[in-house]
Amino acid sequence: MFLGTFVSMKNLFFILLFIAIGAKTSEAKSHLDTLVVQTTIYCDHCNECESCHGNLENALIYTKGVRAMSVDEESMTITVIYKARKVSPEEIRKVISYAGYDADGVDANPEAQSNLDACCKKKD
Repeated sequence: MFLGTFVSMKNLFFILLFIAIGAKTSEAKSHLDTLVVQTTIYCDHCNECESCHGNLENALIYTKGVRAMSVDEESMTITVIYKARKVSPEEIRKVISYAGYDADGVDANPEAQSNLDACCKKKD
């Protein structure tokens, strides 16, 4: 009888351990935030354009804490999914600015903007 109780206690320990690990993993995933940044997009094919989408994607994806991004040409927004413990919305806006695009109230970096392809620049 003692051996049966020991095995049951051992199994119970492992079950509780797996539940705790699962809860910790679930908790880590739930700490993702979403930031929608208003910008100005001049390119009419932004999602296919290596300059627009590629520059933004490379800049954001290599930013610590950023997990995903998407560009909506129609609403002129960039949606960023990120870990708030690793990167702030202000830092994300600054990265977008240094990629050559306006980010809410942060103006695009003029040098980065001048390096964009012609299709991505403001038409006069």
